[in-house]
Amino acid sequence: MDLRSHLLAGHVIPAQPLALDRQRKFSERHQRALTRYYVAAGSGGLAVGVHSTQFEIRDPQHNLLRPVLELAAATVRAELSAAPRNFALIAGICGRTPQATREAELALSLGYHAALVSMAAFKTEPEETIIAHVATLAGLIPVVGFYLQPAVGGRVFSYSFWRRFAEIPGVTAVKIAPFNRYQTLDVVRAIVDAGRDDVALYTGNDDTIVADLLTPFTFPHHGRPVTRRIVGGLLGHWGVWTHSAVKLFREAQAAAQQPVISAEWLRRAVAVTDMNAALFDSANAFHGCIPGILEVLRRQGLVESIHCLNPHEALSPGQAEELTRVGLAYPELTDDAFVAENRERWLR
Repeated sequence: MDLRSHLLAGHVIPAQPLALDRQRKFSERHQRALTRYYVAAGSGGLAVGVHSTQFEIRDPQHNLLRPVLELAAATVRAELSAAPRNFALIAGICGRTPQATREAELALSLGYHAALVSMAAFKTEPEETIIAHVATLAGLIPVVGFYLQPAVGGRVFSYSFWRRFAEIPGVTAVKIAPFNRYQTLDVVRAIVDAGRDDVALYTGNDDTIVADLLTPFTFPHHGRPVTRRIVGGLLGHWGVWTHSAVKLFREAQAAAQQPVISAEWLRRAVAVTDMNAALFDSANAFHGCIPGILEVLRRQGLVESIHCLNPHEALSPGQAEELTRVGLAYPELTDDAFVAENRERWLR
């Protein structure tokens, strides 16, 4: 697979949650079912070992990083064996350079194509230190950059940081997730200014998914306008209702190529953001975002529980009711029927 071409074509890439049973133990059966679900729903890739998968899988008392990465990769290969197609396996990479290097080497050994590099371990270090860190990793494995919002552990970076980031040859894509339009523009403009038309732009801005997919970002480069688009999404939101997300994404791709975009897309954009507010618990500073994802999957029968490795992570008061509300308000954005039709086969 030509990874750059695949990512540039644009895809739905879910961030995989972690399936725990009622005793808070890792459930391989349900984890495997989730992967089968994402493949069957039409995703173009899968991100594993990321925030939705719970960073605590790396803790020695759990020691789940290898089992989770290995199971996802093996399941994807098995599911695609009957009907092969390109599919990007992306591993979340965390920590400072020694830890991140070990994780990158593990991901490569398990057949992952790229690494989504978290920079959250560098809270106060100079930006030059982080550039050097990413460059080291990009020498080992293709890198997907990650602009994470401060509310969930990220930090604000300057335009010049992203301009230098774009000069790293091994960068193949950037997940833009600052939940901030000014900072989103910094990334896109930096990619344009660097002349990197081979770096795919993916939204992680769960509060504005549809708008990101429809917006032409145009900046001058060497005296002429250059337009770049956010071609896909690597999203925790797309870890649920994935079949409907793929349908919406394909329709958005087609709409973005038209000279005039229907105002109906503004309504759909609001609906998706409203759903995300319930799912990610924006009313409570995203405290319940992982349990919110798991609650939707639990209701669909794809996981047993909404337990997290961190016992303090739970639904916020009123969040379950909000999930019920948005599911009833926007049934076209859910995929309960698709899951019900296939669930037993995925759980076999």
